[in-house]
Amino acid sequence: MVICGISRDLLSMLFELGREHHPNEFVAVLRERDGVIRDLDLVPGTIVGEESASFFIDMLPLDTHQSGSAHSHPNGVLSPSAADLRFFPTVGRYHIIVGYPYGKRDWRCYRADGSVTHLEVVE
Repeated sequence: MVICGISRDLLSMLFELGREHHPNEFVAVLRERDGVIRDLDLVPGTIVGEESASFFIDMLPLDTHQSGSAHSHPNGVLSPSAADLRFFPTVGRYHIIVGYPYGKRDWRCYRADGSVTHLEVVE
């Protein structure tokens, strides 16, 4: 699966989820359609707090279009934590962190190994 971008609508939804859950984190699984990350799944049984959000991997839907994850950092730090780096490889190749104050520039995308990658915002 080659990912060429993320939809503007989904990115806006991620910022909104960050604002709604603040000061707690949120976590979601990202899905792609036709090479664009367009959808998300909120996993049943997700546990959220001010410093972390987690779910049980066996609660993930079976989906060949799973492309990665998205979660918030209410402290505004856009770099992945050590826990993020352990989590990333379990759910896909692209991982988005949105941070406070959840404006249109308050996000970064990482590969499963934690390296920063560019993700085009598309309609």
